[in-house]
Parts: sequence; C-alpha cells; structure tokens
Amino acid sequence: MATDHDHPLVSVIIPTFNRGWIVQKAIESVLTQTYAYTELIVVDDGSTDNTQALLDRYKDITVVCQENSGVSAARNRGVDAAAGEYLAFLDSDDFWLPEKLASQMAFFRTHPEALICQTQEIWIRNGKRINPKERHRKASGFFFERSLELCLVSPSAVVIKKELLEDVGGFDEALPACEDYDLWLRIGARHPVFLVDRPLVVKRGGHPDQLSALRGLDKYRIQSLKKLIDSDTLSETQRMASAGMLRKKCEIYAAGCSKRGRNDEAAHYRQLAERYE
Repeated sequence: MATDHDHPLVSVIIPTFNRGWIVQKAIESVLTQTYAYTELIVVDDGSTDNTQALLDRYKDITVVCQENSGVSAARNRGVDAAAGEYLAFLDSDDFWLPEKLASQMAFFRTHPEALICQTQEIWIRNGKRINPKERHRKASGFFFERSLELCLVSPSAVVIKKELLEDVGGFDEALPACEDYDLWLRIGARHPVFLVDRPLVVKRGGHPDQLSALRGLDKYRIQSLKKLIDSDTLSETQRMASAGMLRKKCEIYAAGCSKRGRNDEAAHYRQLAERYE
C-alpha cells in the first residue's frame, strides 16, 4: 500500500491461540478502521481448533503460523514480518472502535517527538461493562514509578514506532505472563508513554484462558524487576523505587508460598528480597 509522510503504514499484529471462537471480532475491527494505511498480521501460535479455517476466509491479511511458543514469541514473530513504520498490537479477545488508529496517528502528526501512545479502554467482563479502579487510571508522559505496582499500559491500546521496539528488544519470550509489564517498564524508564484520552479499545475479560487470570503472576513481575535492576540502565531514583517494589512483591509472594506449604520457594524469595536491600 502506498504511504506518505502524513499517512505512514501501521502494521497491526494479532497473536492468537485456540481463539477461533472470538478472534473474528478482533480481525473485523482492524479491517474496518477509518485509517486505511494498515497491514494486518495474524500470528497463529499453534492453534488446534478452527482458527486456521477461520483465517483462510480472509484474503487481505498476512497469516504467520508457528508451533505453540507463547504470546511473546507470537508478537515478536509478527514484528519480524511487519513492514510498517509503526506497530499496533491487538489481543485476540479484544477489539477496536473504528477511529482508534486514526486518532493515534493524528496524535503522532501533531506530536512528532512521541514514540509511543495508547488510548483509554472500555472494560467488559463476562458480558457486563465494569469501571476500572483508581489504581488503574492511565497517565500520560513519564510514569515509571506508578507502573511498578501494576501494568498501566495495555498492548491492545498501544501504537509504537517500530524503531523503539527494536531498540528496547521486544517482548521477553522467557516470560510466560506479565510480558507486557516487562516491556512497558523497559520503555517507560527511558521514554514518555503518551495518552490519547478517548476509550477506543474494548477489552473483554472473564474467560478462563486469559493469561491475566493465572495465579501467582507476581512471580513473573519479580523476575522482570530483577532483570531490569540488574541491567544497570535505570537512574538511581528508578533503581531504588524498583528495588523497593521487588522487595514488596517478594514478601507478598513468599507469604503466599508459606501459606501453601511451599517453604523452600518462600525462603528463595525472602533471600532474593534481602539481596536488594
């Protein structure tokens, strides 16, 4: 597709695994965007349901198939196949409103310094709309410290310059969950994440195969924080805040392990917390 300075190509990446029952809405919401300068890449992460048959119906999308390797590997594979100057990610159980990409690309035109922005979201759980709590409130700019407690950036809401994602190293394929928390911390430590203050993403939750529904997710956040602190890329203020959050999460996770009789694991996380005093 021909593009120009005012209409750069956006590569949209949908990772999916056994989501034939819901992914069609995500695909259709990309194909009906008012911003026409897009390519859609769907990465089938080894589905064994009807996903492939559903994808075969579409002639104007790129389908990449891989053995089941997890959502991080699927997104990274999509990035490798992307031709766009900008990247947008959409989880297969979410969908966009028609003006989503147009609104963000208009933001980039008027804010040439921006490398990444996200939108507000509408949350649907078990078919009913819910309101995010105050701690989930999205900010704009530098909010690294606030992001340490929980993830404040949503993959489905983001548009990011491809060069920025390549610079920070993409999604960590060693993390089976909380890979988005990990990536946004690496980015947010160095760059502002801007907000287009409109709810243009519908996030659907409550189904049993959601990664965010897994128990013990703080284990992966701790792993991410340890890696970030050890990378020696943080300012002293950021390092101290990150170490404080690592200790807090280690204490909470260790208490949960002790409660369930996993005493060796509890001891490991208490010792880890002591290393970052």
